[in-house]
Amino acid sequence: MFSIERTTLTEYLITQRRRHPGATGELNALLLQVAQACKAISRAVAHGALAGVLGSLERENVQGETQKKLDVLADEIFLRATHWGGDLAGMVSEENEEPIPLPAGNGRGKYLLAFDPLDGSSNTDVNVAVGSIFSVLRAPVPGEDADTADFLQPGERQVAAGYAIYGPSTMLVLTVGDGVAGFTLDPILGEFFLTHPDIRIPESTREFAINASNARFWEPPVRRYVDECLAGRTGPRGEDFNMRWIASLVAETHRILMRGGVFLYPRDRKDPARPGRLRLLYECNPIGMIVEQAGGRASTGDRPLLAVPPEALHQRIGFVFGSREEVERIERYHAEPAAVPDTELPLFHDRSLFLQH
Repeated sequence: MFSIERTTLTEYLITQRRRHPGATGELNALLLQVAQACKAISRAVAHGALAGVLGSLERENVQGETQKKLDVLADEIFLRATHWGGDLAGMVSEENEEPIPLPAGNGRGKYLLAFDPLDGSSNTDVNVAVGSIFSVLRAPVPGEDADTADFLQPGERQVAAGYAIYGPSTMLVLTVGDGVAGFTLDPILGEFFLTHPDIRIPESTREFAINASNARFWEPPVRRYVDECLAGRTGPRGEDFNMRWIASLVAETHRILMRGGVFLYPRDRKDPARPGRLRLLYECNPIGMIVEQAGGRASTGDRPLLAVPPEALHQRIGFVFGSREEVERIERYHAEPAAVPDTELPLFHDRSLFLQH
């Protein structure tokens, strides 16, 4: 009964388009197709075991990860919702090794779409929030089929980015380069309504998110930062910090957008062939654009993330983002020489359960 008076996603996009007299409406059309895909994925996630979509398949994706049934379903939903409209010159997905061929005979547009159809899918079997992430770039050659090299653009060239989170309510969080807006899905009307018109990340925070099981592989600046946070009120920061870890990038991002914080999935020495865990094109760049548009900072840990030129479709990279003051502190620690050799650095000092003997 209250949704009727709210701004819809379509109305919001029309308002944004009017600020650019030369706009053709293709970007709006593409974003509405993405929103349609997110609605369908939301329904599939909500039905869960009732629809028989939980559990894994006996195969791996291009990342070498066991695919969940919902991974494959979400990928197919994104493809069906966006490939027919004529707004795209190409699309790539985390679940596919090469660019996804567009239907023969359809027109080719001026945009490229990169997406992670279901981030955090390992959480679906335990009913924890998951999401979808997407990034929109301009095609170097509009009207023609894009090749792999066309997608290898730094994140600062994105024209739009967003994610959907499938939790207690389904939300679509979007930026078209003019701040960040959040839309909540009305499940009865099947429409996204503007509920968070200007999302801003607090500059400082007392929360951080990191996978502590990788502590033994962290670089000295990351160990220093975490140790100082865990030292609490009696340590160098003079404040008590809380540590969070959901294992869903979308859920971590949404919490930080709503109440501040910093997320770290840094480069480490666990696997020298993988300089990071998260994918630059499908995860880091779109989340990085959203975070920076909301007043936060996105980094590799030692340099601005959105300036990094991609080298491959499935490139992984270290990722640190969130409240600006905390990310800048981590970057500063990377720029400073370590006070002691890495091998002598304690894990969390003598206050921690991770004390080395």
